[in-house]
Amino acid sequence: MLTITQFRYNADNLAYVVSGPKTAVAIDPGATHEILAFLEREGRTLSHVINTHTHPDHTQGNEAVISHTRARLLDFSTLREAKGVDIDGETLIVHPTPGHMDDCLTFEADGCLITGDTLFNGTVGTCFSGDMTAFFHTITFLLSFPEETKIYAGHDYVKESMAFARTIEPENEAAINRYLCAYDPGHVVSTLADERRANPFVRFNTENLINAMKLRGLAIATELQRWNAIMELY
Repeated sequence: MLTITQFRYNADNLAYVVSGPKTAVAIDPGATHEILAFLEREGRTLSHVINTHTHPDHTQGNEAVISHTRARLLDFSTLREAKGVDIDGETLIVHPTPGHMDDCLTFEADGCLITGDTLFNGTVGTCFSGDMTAFFHTITFLLSFPEETKIYAGHDYVKESMAFARTIEPENEAAINRYLCAYDPGHVVSTLADERRANPFVRFNTENLINAMKLRGLAIATELQRWNAIMELY
């Protein structure tokens, strides 16, 4: 079984180490010193450094971590073709998830998804790729995982996201409060069930938000139109 350890850096960025009994992989390793200390303390050998996407705040720790270990960087193309990274005989599964950027990847391990800037806890990423249709297919793909799937994102935007959720879906106050009560800044995680209850950007098929989009004169006839409409409210 693989374990996921989370590290905070740059105030709201989140880095990860996915570990087996002997080796580990670092994801978006901006928390360089903390990650290196963790590896030494836990007696893990870092085999690879990988990234959820190539925005500088997610790649800034690559060089430093690699220079202090024997780890090898696996780039987007290599990861997409390999479809997985071996960690002590277990597979960290790689899913291409374009939308925020064309090169976005999500990593899956033991009922957990490390989603980078694609699906946040409480919101979604900005569509910097410009391909809203690809982003729609990515979000619907992620929503196809079991309800208990844990979401580990690339930033902690929980408080800001829930404040915004209140402005566009005030009728959902109970779910938003429940979401905030479960929030731990020392370990930022949610489940897909939590997201479906409180995250307005995955709730584009709910009656409340369809009515909100309709009142603003936005197209709502299809799921893709409702996705585009909810993103206009971002």
